[in-house]
Amino acid sequence: MRVFKFGGASVKDAEGVKNVVNVLRQTGHDGTLLVVSAMGKMTNAMEAVVDTYFNDRERLTDEIQEIVTFHEAILNDLFSSPQHPIFKKVKGLIEEIRGFLAWNKSPNYNFVYDQVVGYGELLSTTIISAYLNDVGIANDWLDVRDFIKTDASYRDVKVNWEKTQENVSKGIDKGTLYITQGFLGSDDNNFTTTLGREGSDYTAGILAYCLNASAVTIWKDVPGVLNADPRYFEETQLLHNISYREAIELAFYGASVIHPKTLQPLQGKEIPLHVKSFIDPKGAGTTVGKGKGISPQVPCFIVKKDQVLLKLSSLDFSFIVEDSISELFKLFHEYKMKVDLIQNSAISFSVCVDNKFGRLQELLQLLKGRFKLIHHEGVSLYTIRHFNEAAVASLQNGHEVLLEQRGKETLQLVVK
Repeated sequence: MRVFKFGGASVKDAEGVKNVVNVLRQTGHDGTLLVVSAMGKMTNAMEAVVDTYFNDRERLTDEIQEIVTFHEAILNDLFSSPQHPIFKKVKGLIEEIRGFLAWNKSPNYNFVYDQVVGYGELLSTTIISAYLNDVGIANDWLDVRDFIKTDASYRDVKVNWEKTQENVSKGIDKGTLYITQGFLGSDDNNFTTTLGREGSDYTAGILAYCLNASAVTIWKDVPGVLNADPRYFEETQLLHNISYREAIELAFYGASVIHPKTLQPLQGKEIPLHVKSFIDPKGAGTTVGKGKGISPQVPCFIVKKDQVLLKLSSLDFSFIVEDSISELFKLFHEYKMKVDLIQNSAISFSVCVDNKFGRLQELLQLLKGRFKLIHHEGVSLYTIRHFNEAAVASLQNGHEVLLEQRGKETLQLVVK
């Protein structure tokens, strides 16, 4: 069994959906499980619905209508008759969103987020499954929530591997072409949960592990894994081979091509991961598997934008040691701050964090009562794996460096 993952960019419009057919016809599709994300920027649109629901109810109808209009345009391009059953199915999914928001009584933002945002994937896979069947590629649509079981930590769940393995073993026939959703799971009460932003790669890894898959292929709009994100760096190189360990390091530091959690289940069963271009399905791409380092051996640049740098020191010039550091990390956990870099001296502690849950101001008020605090918002964290001085100089040029940390193979810079 192979697992193919198609992200939002690959199915952003009707032409993208048609190109999925092209990829399947070039690569074959028997015994393949397709994991598909929401179309285009629909996750952002679904998030806007949730924000409007909590903060501006008068605009809720308009936000939902944008989702309807977007998908209707794709339907009209893909299907010749408005009487096709897919139109009714899509309408039914939209009504489920409206229905949930009408009867929901929970004030928990993260719970509501998970119940609504996942409809992006449910819509995309329903449409693509119907189109594949129409063009002669028979497939079965699966609701991934029936397979991947998690705890109830909405937006930040942990997978119940035992239950998930049992469900996959019972419910998936390895000779069939399936299509299912990335990003989603469900808890013990069958409420929808999400695996974290960009979690569709992780879905592919989970299902591949449970299926003992022969390989996972992630189809992207780039030729493979590059040594830098072309959105931020002008000159990039294709990495042909990457070891599991090196790929996990790159993902940990924030490389956007591979989701940080994706590689762990694959490494456990030595399942190779291919990253290939949906524009050029026959291209070599990048293979992640057993081996040493990266090929070719070049510096790899990773950037995380919109980070927060906190510089803390004790009020009485006492040492910042185990007890105070332990207290700080408890606060970071409580306020859901993802720690990306730490540096400490005898009386100071610096940390670069990602404020993805929007609780920074609450945390700052608490910290100001316990420490001397300087903080910088909107900074960028650059990481260079296998750095050399030319690579370092290219980043320092024109930037104000607020913090630098060097290891044997990795350099990190926080810059304004």
